[in-house]
Amino acid sequence: MFAEDIIIKPIITEKSSMAMQQGKYTFKVSKKATKIDIKNAVEKLFGVKVLEVRTINVKGKPKRQGVHQGMTSDWKKAIVTINTDPGEFKYLAKGGKEQKTSKKYNTTIAEFGV
Repeated sequence: MFAEDIIIKPIITEKSSMAMQQGKYTFKVSKKATKIDIKNAVEKLFGVKVLEVRTINVKGKPKRQGVHQGMTSDWKKAIVTINTDPGEFKYLAKGGKEQKTSKKYNTTIAEFGV
């Protein structure tokens, strides 16, 4: 699957807008996508570091059009937590010297919402 096929659209509600301040973004995703697929797709599309992915299978609701009854389709929702404080990364190089590098990740998803 391509990243564009996994992430269908963002979900913008009052609750999801409040969660954006904590680095949590909500997306409608493909029903066949796994958490690892969703993580890789968000990192590729938006250039952020994903810390956690939570998924919810949403059941369809009963709808009525006149005398005809039916159901809306089932869909999958993903709540993605991103790293909002990338900071410095320390590691040991050859010879036991400590090296510092800064992570080159975005701290927000700019394309999300208006």
